[in-house]
Amino acid sequence: MTSDRARYDAATAHLDAPLAIVDLEAFDANADDVVRRAGGKPVRVASKSVRCRALLERVLARPGFAGIMSYTLAESIWLARSGFEDVLLAYPSADRSGFAELAGDPKLAAAVTVMVDDPAQLELIDRSRDGGVQEVRVCLELDTALHLLGGRIRVGARRSPLREPDQLAALARAVGARPGFRVVGLMGYEGHVAGVGDLLAGRPVRSRVIRLMQAAARKELAARRAEAVRAVRAVVPDLEFVNGGGTGSVQHTAAEEAVTEIAAGSGLYVPRLFDNYTSFRGRPAALFAQPVVRRPGVGVVTVLGGGYPASGAAGPDRLPEPYLPRGLRYDPQEGAGEVQTPLLGAPADDLLIGDRVWFRHAKAGELCERFDALHLVEGDRVTATVPTYRGEGRTFL
Repeated sequence: MTSDRARYDAATAHLDAPLAIVDLEAFDANADDVVRRAGGKPVRVASKSVRCRALLERVLARPGFAGIMSYTLAESIWLARSGFEDVLLAYPSADRSGFAELAGDPKLAAAVTVMVDDPAQLELIDRSRDGGVQEVRVCLELDTALHLLGGRIRVGARRSPLREPDQLAALARAVGARPGFRVVGLMGYEGHVAGVGDLLAGRPVRSRVIRLMQAAARKELAARRAEAVRAVRAVVPDLEFVNGGGTGSVQHTAAEEAVTEIAAGSGLYVPRLFDNYTSFRGRPAALFAQPVVRRPGVGVVTVLGGGYPASGAAGPDRLPEPYLPRGLRYDPQEGAGEVQTPLLGAPADDLLIGDRVWFRHAKAGELCERFDALHLVEGDRVTATVPTYRGEGRTFL
């Protein structure tokens, strides 16, 4: 830890904080680990977890990665116009101008696949075409949630309403019967497995319950997903891909014969929410530094800003982690502040005005919404500085 802090301080000594870095050695090692766990199946990189075109290009140039999973239609179109040729939009959209642009451009229509789980979404796309006649590539989404006690208990994100194989097949037939659309893929994101840690510090009983739930969820989903794929392939024999997984479940999802590709992105940066997993261990690659601007007393320093909470249910686990030097913690009365953040702990007494405290964000790509640029560190040097989406003037959500 000390050597990392010394490297990062040395690499960025010529820069003013706040600033954000990506350690390229850690980033590349994490990419290799994702590919290893995918067991030969291609990995589609989730852009919302990266939000930097230069790093998307870097990871897609590595063996084992193919295609992007995007998060908005505007982003998908921007990426396609930037030269990315295989973009899967992972969420339904109501962007009418975007659909008009997509339906009116053969290059975009060939590069972008949109997500559909309701015939009403097809209606919206058709009403948005504005004369565009290009065929729209469609992916159907499977609800992956685990239902217990006859459905009275649901474990998993509330995403697609399509749970049963016959529902997916029916929508596939509806798409096929509608001119201007073609089903090319099926997706299912098991967030309750891929995005929930199962090794919670100081909570062994809850950790055990989570592991039991996830084992049951993987078993139930593998069988249901295989049935869903068979049902959709009966309607669409030339289905191009079946996407599944996420950083925390790569090896488990890749083991399913029905799945043809894996989605992952957060595992490249390894934010703090991935510290509580038994399925893999990555290296923190994305960090941000805040400067010390005050020393209010013994065992206390104040850094500028730092109040960058992550999305999801609000709680302490959504706050950035004071990472380097080790041993700093938030003041429980103030937490992470919009303009200033007091930090407590013995290491505070060794920090001087202008020194840096390095933080890890709770989630991956959301960090890039706070910074215009990422400084790419190799060893103890910054070897490049690249813009984030924000730095390119693109804030899609």
